[in-house]
Amino acid sequence: MMALYDGHWILTALVLLPLVGGAACLVAPEARAKTVALATTLVLFALSLPLFWTFDTAEPGFQNLVSIPWIEAWGISYAVGVDGISILMILLTTFTMPLAVAGSFSYIRRRERAFYAMLLFLTTGMIGVFVALDLFLFYVFWEIMLIPMYFLIGVWGGERRIYSAVKFFLYTAVGSLLMLVAIVTLAWIFQDGSGAWSFAYEDLVSLELARRAQLWLFAGFALAFAIKVPLFPFHTWLPDAHVEAPTAGSVILAGVLLKMGVYGFLRFGLPFFPAAATDPVVVNAMLVLGLIGILYAAWVAAVQPDAKKLIAYTSVAHLGFVVLGVFGLTTQGIEGGILQMVNHGISTGALFLLIGMLYERRHSREIADFGGIAKVMPVFAFALVVVALSSVGLPGTNGFVGEFLILVGTFRTHPWIAAIATTGVIFAACYMLPMVQRVLFNRLDREENRALTDVNRRERLILAPLLALILIIGVWPGPFLNRTRASVEALIEHVETRSASVPAADPVSVEPAPVDAVSLEAVSAGAASAGAAPVEGGGGE
Repeated sequence: MMALYDGHWILTALVLLPLVGGAACLVAPEARAKTVALATTLVLFALSLPLFWTFDTAEPGFQNLVSIPWIEAWGISYAVGVDGISILMILLTTFTMPLAVAGSFSYIRRRERAFYAMLLFLTTGMIGVFVALDLFLFYVFWEIMLIPMYFLIGVWGGERRIYSAVKFFLYTAVGSLLMLVAIVTLAWIFQDGSGAWSFAYEDLVSLELARRAQLWLFAGFALAFAIKVPLFPFHTWLPDAHVEAPTAGSVILAGVLLKMGVYGFLRFGLPFFPAAATDPVVVNAMLVLGLIGILYAAWVAAVQPDAKKLIAYTSVAHLGFVVLGVFGLTTQGIEGGILQMVNHGISTGALFLLIGMLYERRHSREIADFGGIAKVMPVFAFALVVVALSSVGLPGTNGFVGEFLILVGTFRTHPWIAAIATTGVIFAACYMLPMVQRVLFNRLDREENRALTDVNRRERLILAPLLALILIIGVWPGPFLNRTRASVEALIEHVETRSASVPAADPVSVEPAPVDAVSLEAVSAGAASAGAAPVEGGGGE
């Protein structure tokens, strides 16, 4: 059976299948659109799942590579592949989408065909970002995501949906335009040295750039990624987008879209500009901004009367921890950061689904409107308690593993930053546990709350895999960490080796070579093995 599973065509199928499913939703009868969307996302997840166990954990380079010339005159190709940094992000995307679709069945009552089509078109953009190995292709997928998410917020959102949708679009579009300038500059530098244009990942990552050039180009990429994370102070679009988005939109924003900023730093920021990424000023700035995000978001979340807005601010805090792990530049920190991106997608996605279920019954997200509902919704209460404890990082849950590795890794290089960041774990309990107490365990003194019904069969099927993963990753993170380790170690070696040999003058020329003569496998493996210094590993099975 595994012989039939060819990862080379699977990646392309993962990109194209949602497009086909989205088109099918548009022509399907209104009542059938949700069924078509759910079937498409379930098939998508089934296709992606074998990537996990067929992945070669000892291979640091890209696997399942496909490279097809697209715009040959400009060196643009349809090039896709997967490594240890992207595989968990792909699986997180395909895992999240069926839950987001199923969670919308009773929430969306108008323009259902267009809604589910937008969800599937968005899926193509998200998967494309994680598999693209051509920077032009990456940028196309990066921009494609904006359009369906804009409509999801602007058409099916809350009262302030237009304001939130425009704010989301403008913030992300501005950062993306500067990144496009940096991408074109890299391609021009390659053309100036080789005589041929190329946007191929393996060509541009091999460029030798002066430190000043790296700093400017890194800034162009970093702004786009910092907005998407979102890193303080570029986070202000997020609470509005989360609050006004429909439940599925909030789940996708928290589960997948926010991870693309950190993924961008790992895929492009560090390996393309190693001298800039390891510059003490840059590293300290990123660490301090991540730390501010952790503390500031926790304090703001603690005073939110709206449960959905409270959860939105927790995303800023959790992604602040991930930024610490990345720019701590240790194996444990980066491994923990990647795992914590998965953990955040699971736990925060589950929180948004739970609040959405409550809103469908009570038509309110105000914490003060609830109290004592554990008596009438025991299954809901159990799920909310487990997910909340995961969000605050209780040992035995997935949230603890990621935060622990991040703090251990950061402590090795920046002990004071790690020590201060540890207080964020305490603050997380200060905003999450009172919310749970007030919603579930205070007095049941409102008649509207007495009439609430517990989660139904469909909702239990949505919550069950999320709760299972919270516990599985919490007690057995090894299989997930093992798939990231080789790529993370290779990334750190590459950054350390290349940053130590950066020229002080202008960018130097590269060796002339035909663009299509470069082997993706050879270059990725070569970049992975650059340098001989051993790197200590992180967690294991």
